[in-house]
Amino acid sequence: MGNPRGFIEVQRKLSGNRPVNERIDDYGEVEQTLNDEDRKLQASRCMDCGIPFCHWACPVGSKIPEWQDALYRGDYKLASDILHSTNSFPEFTGRVCPAPCEKSCVLAIHEEAVTIRENEASTVEKAFDLGLIQPKIPQKRTGKKVAVIGSGPSGLSVADQLNQRGHSVTVFEKDDAIGGLLRYGIPDFKLNKKVIDRRIRIFEKEGVEFKVNTAVGEDVKGADLLKEYDAVVLAIGAMQPRDLPVEGRELEGVHFAMDYLKQQNKINRGETFSDDQRINAKGKKVMVIGGGDTGSDCVGTANRQRAEKVTQIEIMPKPPGKRTADNPWPFWPNVLKVSSSHEEGCERMWSVSTRRFIGEKGKLKAVEIVDVEWKMDNGRWKMDEIEDTVKVIDVDLVMLSMGFVHPIHKGLVEELGLDLDQRGNVKIGDNFETSKPGVYAAGDAANGASLVVTAIAKGREAAANVHEFLSK
Repeated sequence: MGNPRGFIEVQRKLSGNRPVNERIDDYGEVEQTLNDEDRKLQASRCMDCGIPFCHWACPVGSKIPEWQDALYRGDYKLASDILHSTNSFPEFTGRVCPAPCEKSCVLAIHEEAVTIRENEASTVEKAFDLGLIQPKIPQKRTGKKVAVIGSGPSGLSVADQLNQRGHSVTVFEKDDAIGGLLRYGIPDFKLNKKVIDRRIRIFEKEGVEFKVNTAVGEDVKGADLLKEYDAVVLAIGAMQPRDLPVEGRELEGVHFAMDYLKQQNKINRGETFSDDQRINAKGKKVMVIGGGDTGSDCVGTANRQRAEKVTQIEIMPKPPGKRTADNPWPFWPNVLKVSSSHEEGCERMWSVSTRRFIGEKGKLKAVEIVDVEWKMDNGRWKMDEIEDTVKVIDVDLVMLSMGFVHPIHKGLVEELGLDLDQRGNVKIGDNFETSKPGVYAAGDAANGASLVVTAIAKGREAAANVHEFLSK
């Protein structure tokens, strides 16, 4: 620990966001950066605790005190190497991770946690700028071939780990570009896609092969892959969205959030859509149903498309502004989250349920909602509608952002006849192997929708088990 009094002498300082009136005119990253000296000072605030709760809370087990100290001392090579020892692409998590590490930082007791996420992103960018991150080409090849299905955070993590162990890895992606959820599920204003492209170029130089526009289970049969490859890893995510089967669901103007976000990201890449295909919020009253991060991303996208008004509703109660007694540190804080998208303009409503969509000539015109109350009933939470609280709100465009239920079964999962768990996820054993010998599953496909950093961690674990299988 370079400065044992850093957490006393230096106040927590965030890099902050670009001004609202500037950033809503483009899709550039919202977050700003601190200068090198300020960043080193922020790293000096790490206490190098006897028990590093931050390390415990991080799904990839990032060795946070160690690389914070290296950053403070200006040793960007060492800091970058430590980060990469547990994470194949810390530049992604440094931008989009909700930072469970910070919530568990000892200084979070006083709401002054070390700026771990920002420090991570800054460290990796500095290492790239200095040319310290270069391809690491495996010196030996095992002769074993692995097919990875899906190029999201879990699939890329699997591919990197197995490639570095000397196996020949081919990644199959159904879309036109590599990245999965990172590419098309996260808006550019949170993750500039040049950051993904930069890392993919490194993986390609290291020997990973990528095949886009290839839907395994349709364009390529899973059975054929099993003949050609020694192991197959499913990293297809949990992309089956939770629907809202209420009256009027079929109306024009009601869309899944991911369809909306994916289309805008494609437009940012230069793709064009006809007027009847385009989901455009310009001049419209928009309602986002669901209060999570994906819903927040829809809010930010609608603001950039110049929506007339954006409303976000959530069926759960409004969280408290600060931790309550039954939600102590170092556990995840169940508190109100205000994203950069909310700052740009959004009316938020809690404890609200959607009753029906109202249309005219097949087009959405309004949404009927009702207030709800949550009560404990025999140890379980129960929701009841509150009488005389029904409201009708004028709405032109609805985004359904209520999470994802499980991976898409149609195609590869059904073709291979894989066993599923009670939630509809691909069932795996302790070694990540599915019910089909030689077929493994990693990330959201097996564990359900979760964080990017969790998908990375599960990808690394799966890769270790696949390597053990291939080494027999």
